[in-house]
Amino acid sequence: MPYTVTPTKLPEVLILEPKVFGDARGFFFESFNARDFAQCTGLDVQFVQDNHSKSAQGVLRGLHYQIQHPQGKLVRVTQGEVFDVAVDLRKSSPTFGQWDGVVLSADNKRQLWIPPGFAHGFLVTSDNAEFLYKTTDYWYPEHERSLLWSDPTVGVQWPLSGQPLLAAKDAAGANWQQAETFDA
Repeated sequence: MPYTVTPTKLPEVLILEPKVFGDARGFFFESFNARDFAQCTGLDVQFVQDNHSKSAQGVLRGLHYQIQHPQGKLVRVTQGEVFDVAVDLRKSSPTFGQWDGVVLSADNKRQLWIPPGFAHGFLVTSDNAEFLYKTTDYWYPEHERSLLWSDPTVGVQWPLSGQPLLAAKDAAGANWQQAETFDA
């Protein structure tokens, strides 16, 4: 199998660890192959957009989602390390309102699959990090929402050593009681 797939405590959020071939020259791995992804995960998804960001240590991005045109995301880090978080916003789910976090880094080469219906965010824990992700739908700024990263009801345990660096939209994110969620 090209990937080892491990469910998180949110069963639909999956950790994918690729098969890495390394020697004295360096390493090689397939970061994505649609046929292998479907075979290993049982999911038939089509990615329509790739995104790439670079952030400094202490930057926290999220927790983002689109209330219409929800996006599935396949995320990974190519430089540095992040603590990556998914929050289940699907009212019909047995894990509604729960979160899980995973360390993604250039060293561990892990990827995380976050299905539509989840909020997503990450905290940069290294000096800086480059973060890449594929999405199953396009970005629609008018439908983008932010769940407050520090909402006590959700209770994400971010590995912070001080105040994070936030975008204005993330600092003003909706708390759990006011956040829009998904019916299905």
